[in-house]
Amino acid sequence: MSFQIRAVNQDEQNFHSQKFSRCRDFAVIMSNLYTELKNEWSKHAPNLTHCSRLLDGFKLELVRSNFGTIQTASSSKQKDQLIKSREMLEIAVEHSITIKDYAAFERYMAQLNTYYYDYDKYLESSMHKCKFMGLNLLYMLATNRLADFHIELERLPTALLLHNNFIQPVLALENYYMEGRYNKILQAKKSMPSEIYSNFMDILVNTAREEIASCMEKSYLKMAPKLAAQRLGLRPGSKELFELATRRQWCLDEEGNYDYAGLHTKPMEKVPAKDIATHNLTYAQELEKIV
Repeated sequence: MSFQIRAVNQDEQNFHSQKFSRCRDFAVIMSNLYTELKNEWSKHAPNLTHCSRLLDGFKLELVRSNFGTIQTASSSKQKDQLIKSREMLEIAVEHSITIKDYAAFERYMAQLNTYYYDYDKYLESSMHKCKFMGLNLLYMLATNRLADFHIELERLPTALLLHNNFIQPVLALENYYMEGRYNKILQAKKSMPSEIYSNFMDILVNTAREEIASCMEKSYLKMAPKLAAQRLGLRPGSKELFELATRRQWCLDEEGNYDYAGLHTKPMEKVPAKDIATHNLTYAQELEKIV
């Protein structure tokens, strides 16, 4: 009996020893990934392919270990690991924007929100939190997800909404968009608080241009290309203007103006009078049978 108890105790010791060894290995691997990724991303022109490989390793290790989870009694070592995990996710968000992988941006941002909102009572606030909050709001606005935009606003304190340099400009953009002041959106592209905002601003500017073009079609019968380019914030004769005109089927008339009148006319539809008459007579016959 005593021999069996000693055997069980020995097995438990071996199990805990292996578990401790695995946790230590995971911590070392994550620490190495963190150092290498941070050094690479801090370069003036980071190797995006290498960063992608490091982030793939980060995601794999994050799933295999408890690196990104919080314990009830948090040690200083675990807090340090969580902070490193948060910083790697912040790099992952910027990397996904740089390579224009917006599906990855949504996934990384959802994970990052856990650190910003759920772990805020365990960790010190990130110095980049407001930048990424504003970035997330701009993405929702640029993709026309206005309901999600306002839900996210409800999670932010009033002081940030009114005075923060990263969030207040995005709120101004939302006001311009809702009021139809699309020219203000075109002008605001140059005054964004961070360079990383430019990709989402390009999406929002394209959305605003499409709205401006739609308004032009409904408000004018014709317009000179030079004036159209000015209204759209484009250079006359530019490739962007040509592509937009082609996409929206703007044709030039004999005077060299864009002819919007043709866009307003609908093709004449043939009314199937014989079929309608047949259906009405059949319906009348069925009513007579009922009566």
